[in-house]
Amino acid sequence: MMDEKRLVKASRMLSRVLRHEPELVGVTLDGSGWVRIDVLLAALRAEGRPLTRAELDHVVATNNKRRFGYSPDGLSIRANQGHTVAVDLGLAATAPPPVLYHGTADRHLASIFREGLRPMARQDVHLSADTETATRVGARHGRPVVLTVNAAAMAAAGHRFRLSDNGVWLTDAVPPQYLSRRS
Repeated sequence: MMDEKRLVKASRMLSRVLRHEPELVGVTLDGSGWVRIDVLLAALRAEGRPLTRAELDHVVATNNKRRFGYSPDGLSIRANQGHTVAVDLGLAATAPPPVLYHGTADRHLASIFREGLRPMARQDVHLSADTETATRVGARHGRPVVLTVNAAAMAAAGHRFRLSDNGVWLTDAVPPQYLSRRS
């Protein structure tokens, strides 16, 4: 179907358009982050970045981070999380597991332990249910460090958690008192 290089390139383009810059190809996301697939494919084609529906299906099905999802009627697509553009994914508050994890680079530790985890340009702080995922995320930014988040204490204090369709835990921020470095 798609060679690996084209698959990665298409996935990166979809991430950029569906999470950060829909205007790059001239599409508009609705308030929940959805765009009609036919509109997206036509816009990509018009911008000289053609993608067939079969190729799109392949990207969605094989993305190891499950970044994208189809609407129940199969007519629209959106990114499951990670937006820098304002969208409401409509995720209900969900009780988190007692402990969650966050991967970062060691050079960020001083500011994190001073200020906590903040969403920065994104809408939410992203947390993982396992250390392996957190390590992979942290490795993208330098030498990885995994932080443990006392999610049970946060929830008891009234902090809200949501679980994205691809298994990423989302919260507005993590104050420093709920963080520790995993040994």
